[in-house]
Amino acid sequence: MSTEAHVIKTRLPSPPPSVDDLLKTVRDAVEELKARDVVEIDVRGKSSVTDFMVIASGTSTRHVKSIADEVVKFSKQRLDVMPLGVEGEREAEWVLVDLGDVIVHVMLPRVREFYALERLWTVGDEPPERVDELAHGHLSADLNPDEEPLSFEDDADEFDVERRPRPAL
Repeated sequence: MSTEAHVIKTRLPSPPPSVDDLLKTVRDAVEELKARDVVEIDVRGKSSVTDFMVIASGTSTRHVKSIADEVVKFSKQRLDVMPLGVEGEREAEWVLVDLGDVIVHVMLPRVREFYALERLWTVGDEPPERVDELAHGHLSADLNPDEEPLSFEDDADEFDVERRPRPAL
């Protein structure tokens, strides 16, 4: 058994690429391999880890892995950016590519629906109907733009912890 640690070399060019350049490169990569239901989420002010998340679906584990590989390839070729990390390639049901200011999640539709990252990271940003559509990949243009999103107070009874039955001990 070896005592040597496996070292992964990462590098960012100096100066690092802009967030806009990273997003364009990711968009081009996922479009190239026909990823489905691509959503970009601005998480500035919500996360100290990244500025944007891009979430996309693949039709099979092979498609998910290929999309993630294309993101890595495009970032290396176009921006000279090596990912800070790539996770989930072996199972390829959910592959995460960390490009620093942009993190890319490529998922199978059932995994995407189960984890509902869009719902998690857009709470309070979008009307609840729109968040549900984003989470399920059903984007709709017929929402009324003048309609105010529901506030927490609108559904206060639904979330009142005091009225919940306590589990039996």
